[in-house]
Amino acid sequence: MTKAFLPQMKVKNHGHIVTVASALGLFSTACVEDYCASKFGAVGFHESLTHELLAEGHGDIKTTLVCPYIVDTGMFAGCEIRRELRSLIPPLDPLYTVQQSMKAILAEQQMICIPRLMYIPYVARALLPWDANVATYRFMGGDKCMLPFIKNAELKTSNGHIKSS
Repeated sequence: MTKAFLPQMKVKNHGHIVTVASALGLFSTACVEDYCASKFGAVGFHESLTHELLAEGHGDIKTTLVCPYIVDTGMFAGCEIRRELRSLIPPLDPLYTVQQSMKAILAEQQMICIPRLMYIPYVARALLPWDANVATYRFMGGDKCMLPFIKNAELKTSNGHIKSS
């Protein structure tokens, strides 16, 4: 999509590119390596493109990186953080996620984590030593949060075929 629209944006030095990644593009969790890798790739693409636009003098082409936590669409049904923290960080309502994303885009905000609480592990990952991040990750239940999701997925599939209920 970017390849299709970016050349004309550069000619006009105008436009807005939005990359929808995930909080799991800023920090990772166990058992969804492929998902995390794709989201880290989206974040890397976005950051590199933003730097390129600025370096080439296309500062009027805006960019926004959207990194939501789990959106309650059913995709990660069963994913659970530590019980005591679930009310603090519940899955996001899809409409709320869209509204927050649109506010950030319209305000030309360069990055948004939804909820804002997701900035904490992002910053902690960069500032704290590895062992401190691992301890926090385990305290939050991040080391096991995907296990119920994986169990649900395994129950739904068998040898690549969806099981009937």
